[in-house]
Amino acid sequence: MEATGTDEVEKIKSKFMSAWHNMKYSWVLKTKTYFSRNSPVFLLGKCYHFKTEGEYRALQSFHSALWMNFYGSNFDQINTQISGNVEEFRKDFISRIWLTYREEFPQIQGSALTTDCGWGCTLRTGQMLLAQGLMLHFLGRAWVWPEALDMDSDSESWTSHTVRKLTASFEASLTAERDPRVLAQPQPQRGTRRSRDLTERRNEAYHRKIISWFGDSPLAAFGLHQLIEYGKKSGKAAGDWYGPAVVAHILRKAVEEARDPELQGVTVYVAQDCTVYSSDVIDRQCSLLESGKAGTKAVIILVPVRLGGERTNTDYLEFVKGILSLEYCVGIIGGKPKQSYYFAGFQDDSLIYMDPHYCQSFVDVSIKDFPLESFHCPSPKKMSFKKMDPSCTIGFYCRTVQDFEKASEEITKMLKSSSKEKYPLFTFVQGHSRDYDFASSPLHEEHDLFSEDEKKRLKRFSTEEFVLL
Repeated sequence: MEATGTDEVEKIKSKFMSAWHNMKYSWVLKTKTYFSRNSPVFLLGKCYHFKTEGEYRALQSFHSALWMNFYGSNFDQINTQISGNVEEFRKDFISRIWLTYREEFPQIQGSALTTDCGWGCTLRTGQMLLAQGLMLHFLGRAWVWPEALDMDSDSESWTSHTVRKLTASFEASLTAERDPRVLAQPQPQRGTRRSRDLTERRNEAYHRKIISWFGDSPLAAFGLHQLIEYGKKSGKAAGDWYGPAVVAHILRKAVEEARDPELQGVTVYVAQDCTVYSSDVIDRQCSLLESGKAGTKAVIILVPVRLGGERTNTDYLEFVKGILSLEYCVGIIGGKPKQSYYFAGFQDDSLIYMDPHYCQSFVDVSIKDFPLESFHCPSPKKMSFKKMDPSCTIGFYCRTVQDFEKASEEITKMLKSSSKEKYPLFTFVQGHSRDYDFASSPLHEEHDLFSEDEKKRLKRFSTEEFVLL
């Protein structure tokens, strides 16, 4: 009887906290975000401008100057796409997968929790970074959600009217007196209507499948329930706060343990002590698929770093900008003290991010044609780089070994340029970690998901990182 009474108290407490969090975290999208027409906006390797056609040359000069900082006279070799106008930026931003606090989802095993409000924000930002990597893998960077600017009406999500209102507000917030003209866009290649329809259906299927992998249920490969199970191996439990480095290792384990055949062509590598060992990465990419067939895997590289001591060192600002300008970048798990954000771009000295601190109702992603609206953010947020907490995890995606080699070369140049005679944030080293007397992480562990060395590193990361609320 006593145990039953305790369970009832926990359930009542959980419901009370859920109601409080629902009220507390329902205002995150209410504030207006201001953008300037005088500076380009970068979003995960793409550059957008809100200028008129006559001012386009000035933007190109600015963009060239940014890359000059890192590459000198070789900046023309960098393939960063410049796109035009506000609408294209909105489509791109809204098409990114947004994962937030949820409530009323199936109870987390070993607890009475049916919501992650107040403690799950870093897990959510980690999910967003991984989701972007999977979107690059299955859909490509050019993909945008066809309904990004016209969400279906739904009582539990953003209505079309709300989105149009936010869109108008976003355009009005641009600090200029005249509206930009839409630049001429390249016409799509000709093809039969049937082939276009097949491509659209394929893309829609992958769009839904990727979101379903992050569903809030025990069966979802990268859902909160599974991530918490892997977190237990590092001493974490549901309701605890997670840091960016711990989440990086949890994501790696989640991808390794995923059983969906579609995910066998993707692997995750986490840098050890701010060092990426090239041979270890390539070994992962060239490892056998579960079917026994040989094939090269795409790799998502996660690099936990600190951008300073107690506060972020502003000397790293240009480096962070350079990272978010790369086509290989899938974002940054970071935030400001006590709050975790998913950083995806920047304008001037402000970072553009998606905020997980928004409480939404549970969506059953196992049903056919589940609503998509609540998984896409209608409004970008900006934050001064100076407010960024120094603890973060940077993510990259490389489809092939050749892509990895090219990315490591470009990032190394950027690291050397930004270090200013100081030790760089992280390094790419030839060879295996074992060649440097470090214990390499095993690819397959039978009895424990984390090795003893990993546990020690995770414990150290847990004590060093900021507390997230």
